[in-house]
Amino acid sequence: MAILKLKQISKAYEEVHAVKELSFSVDKGQIFGLLGPNGAGKTTTIRMIMDIIKPDSGTIEIAGKLNSGQQRDKIGYLPEERGLYKKMKVIDTITFFGEIKSKPARQTQAAAVQWLEKLELLEWRDKKVEELSKGMQQKLQFICTIIHNPELIILDEPFSGLDPVNTNLLKDVMLDLKNTGATIIFSTHLMEQVEKLCENICLINKGASILQGSLKEIKKGFGSNRIRMQYEGAAEFLKDQSLVAQYDDYGQYVEIKPADNVSPQQLLKYAIDRVNVLEFKVSEPSLNEIFIKAVKN
Repeated sequence: MAILKLKQISKAYEEVHAVKELSFSVDKGQIFGLLGPNGAGKTTTIRMIMDIIKPDSGTIEIAGKLNSGQQRDKIGYLPEERGLYKKMKVIDTITFFGEIKSKPARQTQAAAVQWLEKLELLEWRDKKVEELSKGMQQKLQFICTIIHNPELIILDEPFSGLDPVNTNLLKDVMLDLKNTGATIIFSTHLMEQVEKLCENICLINKGASILQGSLKEIKKGFGSNRIRMQYEGAAEFLKDQSLVAQYDDYGQYVEIKPADNVSPQQLLKYAIDRVNVLEFKVSEPSLNEIFIKAVKN
């Protein structure tokens, strides 16, 4: 069952078409990736879902009903830019955001204590927001986003400002929310996290959808003849276009697309004679590779 449906929505600002006839649906209880380069139209799309701005044409349905201000309480939205009141205490901030979403103060405070403990912020409950680090503020904003138990959660760069330990903590919370029936729209530039968390994606560019569907099927459609190689030495052979059609060197490893008629086995044999190969793995293309290729086409 789809909890969110966008049907041919468009939004223009004078001569600029921010979103053009965009359609996609998000099923209940999944983590859905809304992806795109800077300026692609992701934020405009999210603002239309939130009913902050209206589409020029097309419709948005939430839980089977046309989008309106009455649907907002079903949504939790974590914007990329923080919207916290720096002079407020942490516990008061959470209570305030709960009341905005029609949740009684006493009920919100009880839930707030549980979430503060879960996200390792309980000792900061009576501190002012401005006393928190950037990462702590991000976790606080996350609590404010989900404190009213929304059916649909929209997270725009949720891992911003978090170290690896807290990134993993928030990731586990996202999965817990999904497993209890929440639906999450996850917008980020961290393709590795999308690969780990998302079942379906929509990639938009210049306001239009250029790729969408099951992540598994999308990766299958881009082929499996990709190689990840970790090595030591000078791999000058990567520049030989008779062997390598394309490569992306990340320093610690390189992703390789062999040239036509060059098998992974042939490339491995060639590499072993020239560098110290630490890892050689044939796999599907990474989402990062798919993202770059789709946006450039």
